[in-house]
Amino acid sequence: MVELLEQVRAARAEEDYSALSRMFPYASLIGIEVEPDECSGADPGQLLMSMPYRDDLIGRPGSGSLHGGLLGAFLEHASIVQILWNGESRYLPRIVNFHIDYLRRGAQQKTFAGVEIRRQGRRVANVHALAWQGNRQRPIAAARGHFLLTPPE
Repeated sequence: MVELLEQVRAARAEEDYSALSRMFPYASLIGIEVEPDECSGADPGQLLMSMPYRDDLIGRPGSGSLHGGLLGAFLEHASIVQILWNGESRYLPRIVNFHIDYLRRGAQQKTFAGVEIRRQGRRVANVHALAWQGNRQRPIAAARGHFLLTPPE
């Protein structure tokens, strides 16, 4: 765990966003890419995650819709990476709760995610995450979560 936190700090110091995708096997498996969020109004240090469309990411064959669990995991991963990138946690964030609202079906195109850390203290971080395709103002899924930032007991 300490190695992972050190790798994130090194990537942040070098602004090596692609290293964040290589650090997590799950991110590599589904093709998550990380870059700075250059959207107007985004805070400095805000990350933009993207996931390319692939046929093996479909939930029900023939539906053409992304798997709901995949979208949830994408938002959860984006939240953890954003907390780590901000560098205010000395420990790997652990989920307290994570609630997902599925708003539209995930179509056969690239999906993006952005995370806003609404509040972060010494023990808990409160995050809001959005996933969208094409238009940021029309999210396909939204999530709210709380993450524990204390050492495991």
